[in-house]
Amino acid sequence: MSAAAEVGLRRILSVVDLLIDAVDEDTLVPALLPLLLGALPGDSVIWSPRPDPAHPLRTLPDDLLSQDVLDAFDRGWRCDSFVRHTRIGSGTPLLRSALQTTGEFHALPFYADVYRSFGAERQLAMSFPAGYVAGVPRRVSVVVSRDRHGSEFSDADLAAAGLLRTRLSRVLGRLAPPAPAPARELVTDRESAVLGLLADGLTNQQIAHRLAISPRTVDKHLEHAYAKLRVAGRVAAANAWLRRETGPPERGPHAPA
Repeated sequence: MSAAAEVGLRRILSVVDLLIDAVDEDTLVPALLPLLLGALPGDSVIWSPRPDPAHPLRTLPDDLLSQDVLDAFDRGWRCDSFVRHTRIGSGTPLLRSALQTTGEFHALPFYADVYRSFGAERQLAMSFPAGYVAGVPRRVSVVVSRDRHGSEFSDADLAAAGLLRTRLSRVLGRLAPPAPAPARELVTDRESAVLGLLADGLTNQQIAHRLAISPRTVDKHLEHAYAKLRVAGRVAAANAWLRRETGPPERGPHAPA
């Protein structure tokens, strides 16, 4: 492990302790932001989940961004390659100085209205998958800034950000899992009986005789069962039913064994 990675690892230990105990996002994030500013030393941090109306943008200090600043940012962020990398690119930890000179940064159309307003002269940013909201994949962007009196972020800062990024993504994915898939419609008792005999190798005629129903009724039961099993024919249905029989069966409460 490089010296920078060792320093980065030491810095994130307190953050990791918090993440291990996290039980919900609403209590995690307010406690997390000051620890992030300890692991990635800066003057301010912006935490931005998207899309997520239930968990809006947070900052430390709390009053970092006025509504005018947010509006100016929304109008102009697409012209900023650093923000594009974080918002719609890979989101790997990156320094603004790796993409722009100071002159290029200050020449951005919204520099004065946004970055200069909260003294952001040096920035480290990253983003990561952070679970789901209403079935839609969510990302969180984290931006740490230093003012003009602060030094540039170091290799150790980048190493710490990389270590944090993986752990933050994992924990937020746990706290905001995808919605469970809709339950499949249960196979009825009669469909279960037909499928069991089909899996035993009986023909439709033999199944009809065994269950005292017509072959046409057998066809109908199989047609409904194919849709529920998501298969297209007899062989696939028989195989799917046999696989189900080795695990918890999805059938009615009084289905024949």
